[in-house]
Amino acid sequence: MTDQTAKPLSTPVFRALWIATIVSNTGTWMHDVGAGWLMTSLSANPLMVALVQAATTLPMFLLALPAGALADIVDRRKLLIGAQLFSLVATAILALATFGGITTAPLLLALTAAIAVGAALSAPTFQAIVPELVPGKALQQAVALNSLGVNIARAIGPALGGVIIAAAGTGAVFALNAVSVLGVIAVIARWRRDVPQRHLPAEHFVGAMRAGMRYALSAPELKTVLIRSVGFFLFASALWALLPIVARRDLGLGPAGYGGLLTFMGLGAIAGAMLMPRLRGKLGANRTTTAASLLLAGAMIGLSRSHSFLTAAASLGAGGFAWIAMMAMLNGGAQASSPGWVKARALAIYLLVFQGSMTAGSTLWGAIAGRIGVPTTLLLAALLLTAVTLLLAWRRPLDGMAKLDLAPSLHWPAPMIDNEVEHDRGPVLVTIEYRVDPARVPEFFAAMQDMRRIRRRDGAIHWGLYEDVAAPGLVTETFTVESWLEHLRQHDRVTNADRVQQDAVRAFQIGDTPPLVRHMVSR
Repeated sequence: MTDQTAKPLSTPVFRALWIATIVSNTGTWMHDVGAGWLMTSLSANPLMVALVQAATTLPMFLLALPAGALADIVDRRKLLIGAQLFSLVATAILALATFGGITTAPLLLALTAAIAVGAALSAPTFQAIVPELVPGKALQQAVALNSLGVNIARAIGPALGGVIIAAAGTGAVFALNAVSVLGVIAVIARWRRDVPQRHLPAEHFVGAMRAGMRYALSAPELKTVLIRSVGFFLFASALWALLPIVARRDLGLGPAGYGGLLTFMGLGAIAGAMLMPRLRGKLGANRTTTAASLLLAGAMIGLSRSHSFLTAAASLGAGGFAWIAMMAMLNGGAQASSPGWVKARALAIYLLVFQGSMTAGSTLWGAIAGRIGVPTTLLLAALLLTAVTLLLAWRRPLDGMAKLDLAPSLHWPAPMIDNEVEHDRGPVLVTIEYRVDPARVPEFFAAMQDMRRIRRRDGAIHWGLYEDVAAPGLVTETFTVESWLEHLRQHDRVTNADRVQQDAVRAFQIGDTPPLVRHMVSR
């Protein structure tokens, strides 16, 4: 018998939300086509056209981390409903202004940015609620289905948007985008969420953001994902930013033709999503991302040399394949390199880097295109993408993510205390006294650098390692955290991968006595 718990679509809430998000994402792609096309009518300046892409991505850059922190500390259901309502209102205003013929270039940019604000508040939360909607056995398939849904919308939305613009104008596209949000709001409103019980108080908003940033700066695997993201999206953004100009000015296409080009890119992305598991199994993460980046660079070169719809469509089909491959690998790397307690914030930081790179790149390439022309700009971006990809694939490989076991280990014993310690007491100084063979002290100090990274990543604001000059081999590790509550959170944050590192360090301890741990709290 088939195990239905491993099928996410057998869960009614997930199934309804999956369908609703496909409809909503289709509306979003229709809006993107409409906004880019309308801007080419309002302004002939390539920079203004490129700023439409920047207005879409800048809010994610500014709000991703606050949204991730909110997703970890407030009711995610209410946050999603509020964010979707905000987007609905902004989209409806844009539709009414366009129908009334009063939309200007600044107004279009402002309302596009407002719609993106709602998306920015929703994005980390949508990713974080998936484990709450499906059984654990179905989680990986649910993530894959969400990716497939995005690409279905990418294939349908642009072509449908182009047809509607040709038949009824851009105002109709904006109005339908507003209607498409209603399904998501209805599903989330009917969802009866089981709020997880916490044995420790929720983090404060500012502290949660600091903890997320501290994790990103101290976790080498996540840092690799973020660096690779900048190296890709900063240059790949030229394709999205300049495509409306290529379609309208260089190829002489109408809105339906522009939507058709984006449909070919969506079809390429669907093919990429279907082939990704096989490619990753054969090539590994690093070679897959390298090949995808080089393929996208080739697609940009092909687009720069295109003089017909068919040649441009072929280039964009290859570009869509490469784009979804990179998105899947980088997003999967961010997921695999972050434990549950900080996952929404880690994903938010990834989105921040993604959208920030897209925003900066769109603005940069739009400005360059105004000086040297669109084809030359696409060629320059492709050559730089190739060079940076080869460098980062060598210096920052992605293959180590799959080996991490970031499930909570909960192996730290509870602190030995005489009386109850108030949560806000602090700072807290923790000392751990090791006895090491004096001949192995240099080797021990080298091994402890992994512990330094773990302590700082999970909350330490200071860390030190000292050897007693009067007793060679007597080494004391010290780290300071802001409060007693923050130290208790360190106990919850330690993972199985951390336990492996800690066992390697404890192997240096001589004798049968374990290292001596002391907790000292400031008054």
